[in-house]
Amino acid sequence: MSATDIIAMFGAVATFLFGMSTMTDGLEKLSSGRLESILERLTSNVFKGVLLGALVTGLIQSSAATTVMCVGFVNAGIMKLRQTVGIIMGANIGTTVTAQLLSLGDISSDNLLLSLLKPQVLGPILATIGIIFYMFITGGRKKCVGQIVLGLGLLFIGMKTLESTVAPLQELPQFREMFVAFSNPFLGVLVGALVTALIQSSSASMGILQAMSSTGVVTFHIAIPLIMGQNIGTCITALLSGIGASKNAKRTACLHLLFNVIGTIFFLLLLYIGNAIFHFPFWYDVLNRSSIANLHLGFNVCCTVLLLPFNRQLVTLVEHIIPGDADQREASVLDERFLSSPSLALEKCHDAVVQMGHFAQENYRLAVELLDHYDPKKLERLNETETALDKLENTLDNYLVRLSDHSLSAEDSAKVSELLHTLSDFERIGDYSVNLSEAATIVHDRGMTFSPAAKAELNAMTSAVDETIDKAIDCYTQRSRELALGVEPIEEVVDLMRDELRSRHIERLKNGKCTVELGTQYLELLINLERISDHCSNIALYIVRETAAKDSLIRTDSHAYMHALHHGEDAEFDDMFQFYRNKYYAPIEQPLD
Repeated sequence: MSATDIIAMFGAVATFLFGMSTMTDGLEKLSSGRLESILERLTSNVFKGVLLGALVTGLIQSSAATTVMCVGFVNAGIMKLRQTVGIIMGANIGTTVTAQLLSLGDISSDNLLLSLLKPQVLGPILATIGIIFYMFITGGRKKCVGQIVLGLGLLFIGMKTLESTVAPLQELPQFREMFVAFSNPFLGVLVGALVTALIQSSSASMGILQAMSSTGVVTFHIAIPLIMGQNIGTCITALLSGIGASKNAKRTACLHLLFNVIGTIFFLLLLYIGNAIFHFPFWYDVLNRSSIANLHLGFNVCCTVLLLPFNRQLVTLVEHIIPGDADQREASVLDERFLSSPSLALEKCHDAVVQMGHFAQENYRLAVELLDHYDPKKLERLNETETALDKLENTLDNYLVRLSDHSLSAEDSAKVSELLHTLSDFERIGDYSVNLSEAATIVHDRGMTFSPAAKAELNAMTSAVDETIDKAIDCYTQRSRELALGVEPIEEVVDLMRDELRSRHIERLKNGKCTVELGTQYLELLINLERISDHCSNIALYIVRETAAKDSLIRTDSHAYMHALHHGEDAEFDDMFQFYRNKYYAPIEQPLD
């Protein structure tokens, strides 16, 4: 085999893999999120889950993508771990569609219509049609269709080119010896898993195996371990997506791996022990593309039939493999049927925004605890909550936008606007809490320690901000004007503390009592704490405005109202400001030595 042949072989593999990637991307774009929505909703039992997983994976041609969707849904709390079992099993069946398409190359007929289905003819035709749609026809969906057809065409072209370049290999003794080595089941499974993990597509690695079948050295006992290994290797994508996710999301990724490993072990033992006893006549039969595709499909169907009755036991097993209590953070259910009743929909949205507030508050408190005593488990919990918070914000945002399309009264329209602003404020509080945790992580990882004075200052400020968040959530939950009026005085104290503590920090830097590196993190903490209190002030202001008389200043001019508060024109505000100043600022008013 010449160097030119080797280069051509790599080019063929590249064309094949690019075609697979292009087709899969186009299919995912064409779905426009609808497949994700179907997965979320139609998983009431495990049998429906199998059909659904097979359908979705058959459409997007990626069992890894389907499993990653499941990991994401479980991580966000909108699906339970048990709901994913059937989908994952079905995904293994759905991913066999590509191999069946590639087996068209085994068609042998002089019939013109059947001849057009051969890869060497069908590939260029599809690629030509696809590139015309993709480059010259405007329109988002038509462009996606063009991408799909182009990808499928490149898939066939790459397949045929690969067959041509590997054909000379059948004459090489070394090549045959290499494939004979794969008859060792453990080596075959390992190679199949590694190749699939490397290219992150079992469909692609299956296509490469089908192309190799043209050399005439791929027999049943060589192909079966490779196919089993490919099923295991495709789990790598889901496992990577589970890094940093919630426990149940990690369990979902592990469930995919466990299903394929158990199926592989069972059928390897069954086949090899059976062959040792009965000497199967098909054991050394040479396989073509169709045989490999059918073997792939049969293995995945048999694995599903074998393990489907034990779906609950699989969940229990994976819960033992990844122990600990799962932190279920289910998003509020915003049923589409509520959209026809805006008042009810708004009430449900309000409850969901309150839930966001509690998520944000929990993350703030976890971040503060990390500053006092760093704990990786608390950081993991914080990241899980932040994921749930972001997902809930996105769900609410989309729901409210859809609600706005309905005929709303002026009052309901104002409520939608307030909800959108408030959920944004709570989401930002969550983001700033993550910033606090990142600063805490840097301080811990670099072995830095705040001075007693800096610790006392931070404790006072974090306590003030904690009460600000608490009051903001309470006033919003109860729609209480009295509670809302208590937020701004604390926020003003937090502003005072930020300015004073920043000045003290600069003095410590000048006197050499603090390093620049540690001081940077200290300033970062002050900035994020003050911004959190700003967002709490925004939330309280919505309630004050809503509950005020129609002719009050806050209704007519919010900026003038805030100016009056901060310039001694409201005695009640001044009294509360002094109270909170004495509570939080006075104890640290005199700097510690």
